[in-house]
Amino acid sequence: MQIYILRHGIAEDRRPGRSDAGRALTDDGREKLSAVLRRAQGAEVAVTKILTSPLRRAVQTAEMAAEALAPGTRPIRTDALAPESSPERVWAELRKYAGEPAVLIAGHEPLLSATAAFLLRAGPSIIDLKKGALARIDVDENTDRPQGVLEWLLPPKLAK
Repeated sequence: MQIYILRHGIAEDRRPGRSDAGRALTDDGREKLSAVLRRAQGAEVAVTKILTSPLRRAVQTAEMAAEALAPGTRPIRTDALAPESSPERVWAELRKYAGEPAVLIAGHEPLLSATAAFLLRAGPSIIDLKKGALARIDVDENTDRPQGVLEWLLPPKLAK
């Protein structure tokens, strides 16, 4: 299974009295994310399922990814990608989609970097996912504990 890990784009600043879950992507966040997704399209990235954190900025990111990389696919919201989740829980969710050739997950730090490290059986600081970055890790989804291979990482800075 190809697992694409997409960190949400730049979002609105936190404000007192405003829910963190309701923070939306900024115009700059959408622009940088679009550049990454255009590069992914150019590399012929195609995904068959998209899973997302239920938080607004991640959902918006997943919707942009669906439009670019999986037309006609609707992102599936899952608490397994909520910020307080764990890499083990993300892996358990991904295994539900065994047989899918390419699954994209959209979410937050530090969960996504921790999940990447878990998939790679590496130390916790192996990958630094900037906002809007996209990584591909290939794994055998039929194992309890994955042993993945990092195929590539595309930060927004390189996508321009």
